[in-house]
Amino acid sequence: MTIRTNSPRPLDDRPMPVQAKLAAAWASFMFLYVYVDVLNFYKPGVVDGILNGLMWRFDVSSTLLTVVLVSVSIPAMMVALSMTLPALVNRAANLVVASLLIPYTIFNAAGTTWEWAGFYGISIGLELLLLAFVLRSAWTWPRIAAVPASPATTELRQPV
Repeated sequence: MTIRTNSPRPLDDRPMPVQAKLAAAWASFMFLYVYVDVLNFYKPGVVDGILNGLMWRFDVSSTLLTVVLVSVSIPAMMVALSMTLPALVNRAANLVVASLLIPYTIFNAAGTTWEWAGFYGISIGLELLLLAFVLRSAWTWPRIAAVPASPATTELRQPV
């Protein structure tokens, strides 16, 4: 008599291209970025301030809104750029942009009270984790293996 055992088949876990990892991280960053801003509208006084022409104690102006638009456009563009730029430029762009966004992200906690520390702590913490993932993924971008010298490969070499 044979006993039939159902052994689970292992799931296929193919390596994901670095570009796709980076684009996914930037998309996740953007979701957090936008949702934190939307949820911020529920804080008492925020909508009233906006209706009175104030945003974070600044007068709402075309300059302020342009700066805000640029600040949200940068990570949004990184989603597309991470999938389309050549590897060398892609790596550099991700390292530079993620590095610059870390202090900018931390600055979002400025002026918060202990009452809102959990909200900002979680949102900023998650954003920083995603930026750290971007930095690590870009920094450890796989390199092409060197071609060993052999008679078969010397024909492939181009004169300098």
